Amino acid sequence: MTDDPRVSLLIVDDHPVVRDGLRGMFESAPGFTVLGEAANGVEAVAKAGELDPDVILMDLRMPGGGGVDAIRELARGGTRAKVLVLTTYDTDSDTLPAIEAGATGYLLKDAPRDELFTAVRAAAQGRTVLSPAVATRLVSAVRAPRSPGEEPLSAREREVLALVARGTSNREIARDLFISEATVKTHLTHLYAKLGVNDRAAAVARAYERGILG
Repeated sequence: MTDDPRVSLLIVDDHPVVRDGLRGMFESAPGFTVLGEAANGVEAVAKAGELDPDVILMDLRMPGGGGVDAIRELARGGTRAKVLVLTTYDTDSDTLPAIEAGATGYLLKDAPRDELFTAVRAAAQGRTVLSPAVATRLVSAVRAPRSPGEEPLSAREREVLALVARGTSNREIARDLFISEATVKTHLTHLYAKLGVNDRAAAVARAYERGILG
């Protein structure tokens, strides 16, 4: 047994089997309490407000509301919970937006259980936890010199851009991605800046030039 105070958890993943596995893992270990589960980012924000967990284990790519948008919403809402991303994705388009949005740590799902337990305890104390692969990517991203218009787009920005390329309106994009029109406009503003353009048509053209689209 441990003398450490118990860490309360909210588990967020769209796969029930994964949620069940994580719940069983943490409930069988001393020092943890699982307060609840959520199947997407929208549910996660609502449950976090209801349950007030110490740590939120957050997957990233989930139908009905992704993890990065949820992390941003939690940060804007001033939640005290620390978000520890637990996902299978370690690409720049996943890791950088999650950290920038406010995630305390980022682990991959192949992490050993003891490493996961240690990471959750560290996150609860506000310490940053990164898997070695993610840490290497972040260091490389910070050190790599970038020319104007070469900053990578986030996964959500790529989704928005792909819909723009199909001629989809802001309202339709908001509906398809389950986000507000204001959020769509924010994503467009960010991707315009990253691509070094000023409008939708130029963004699509630049994206084809850089191989982002097709």
